Amino acid sequence: MKKIDNKIKRKLRNRKKLKKVNVSRYRVSVFKSLNNISAQIIDDKQKKTLISASSIEKEIKKNKMEKMKKSNLIGEVLAKRAKEKNISEVYFDRGEYKYHGRIKVFAETLRKNGLKF
Repeated sequence: MKKIDNKIKRKLRNRKKLKKVNVSRYRVSVFKSLNNISAQIIDDKQKKTLISASSIEKEIKKNKMEKMKKSNLIGEVLAKRAKEKNISEVYFDRGEYKYHGRIKVFAETLRKNGLKF
């Protein structure tokens, strides 16, 4: 048998708890790499991505900025796109990442811009 990585265990454990609690909301899933961050709003019932935002997109990538500012900007972009599609209540899936640093800045920016979770 393969030994499962601790990060994967944490991700599955978090997602399992979140799906039990939140039935009628969309999920905000976050991915961060060493230099970039991306997020998407997912409908778990239909298994489709509704909205996404990433720091790899052309208009965001052309501006050189720090990682924390990138995550702040991605939070603003995602919240703006969610408002356009009339999405106001979601639940935050931090995945395998601890809630600090860039993930925390991203989540707080989403809250400031009108998403409730």
